[in-house]
Formats: sequence, structure tokens, C-alpha cells
Amino acid sequence: MVPLHLGALHPVEQALTVVLAIGPFVVLGGVIWWRRRQDAAEAQQQAQQQAQEQAQRNT
Repeated sequence: MVPLHLGALHPVEQALTVVLAIGPFVVLGGVIWWRRRQDAAEAQQQAQQQAQEQAQRNT
């Protein structure tokens, strides 16, 4: 489908065009995954700290 749509491009040009069209979305997906992973780790750390503080108050 892609080669027919792009017309008479050299195969290297076709590959480059596909990479440039799809690449930013792959990078964006990676950044979103990475940030969600960091946010989850921070939330877990905060929950552990709150649990420790609560345990200290109860003793």
C-alpha cells in the first residue's frame, strides 16, 4: 500500500519516508511509557512513606 501511494521513489527514500512518518509516534510512545513508569515509582515511594509515618504515629 505504501509503495503505491508514494509513487516512484527509490526504496531507500520510501523507507526514510516511512521512518519519518512513524518515528515521532514511536518516540512519543516511549516517552509516555518512561514518564508513567517514573510516576508510578514516585507514587509507590510516597505511599510507603505515608505508611511508615502512619505506623510511627500509631506506636
